[in-house]
Amino acid sequence: MTRCVALLGGSFDPVHHGHVALAALFADLLHPDELRILPALPWQKAGLQASNDDRIRMLELAFAGQPFEVRIDTREIDRGTPTYTVETLRGLREELGEAVSIVFLMGADQLQKLDTWRDWQDLFALCNLGVAARPGYALEQDKLPLAVARELSRRLAAPAEVRASPQGKVCLAHTLAVDISATQIRNSLGKEPATGADQGPDPGALVPRGVLDYIQQHNLYKS
Repeated sequence: MTRCVALLGGSFDPVHHGHVALAALFADLLHPDELRILPALPWQKAGLQASNDDRIRMLELAFAGQPFEVRIDTREIDRGTPTYTVETLRGLREELGEAVSIVFLMGADQLQKLDTWRDWQDLFALCNLGVAARPGYALEQDKLPLAVARELSRRLAAPAEVRASPQGKVCLAHTLAVDISATQIRNSLGKEPATGADQGPDPGALVPRGVLDYIQQHNLYKS
């Protein structure tokens, strides 16, 4: 059977239930041999609030005890400069070889702006994509940029076919209904405790318990 490595990249500032749910969804669909989590120094976002060490530790806590193998891959942090996904994938392809199925996981919000990524069309020569629905972000092709929709139309495949292909396929999953953003969490954590109608979402419903404990113990995201 083809070896399969699934990749989940992001700022993880902080990691939350949506990230874990996305990983678990594709772990169930693809049964990858390994799931790698890639904390980034992203070029498209403003400065991160948590340190690299804090983000890595929160990832370790969030993914502890999962029923699938997880590895925190710090190559983008170790590089020390903002990184383009295509560069990371070129390095991973060189490391893993041409025969391994690499599946880069993302939410529908990222798919809708895929054509803004550096050398985005080269991604299909380096990996497969696993894309999950997210409330408010449609996976239908008429909701996507024309160039992205055109690429997807000829690459859509069932999970088993994606898992068996080294690159070039796209698997869409319409079953992820988690709507959480890291911005929402940071805003909630940065506010003074509120009561009544002014009370925002409970951070405990947004991030894993161990991550919330870590955030509180280290006074992260306080304004």
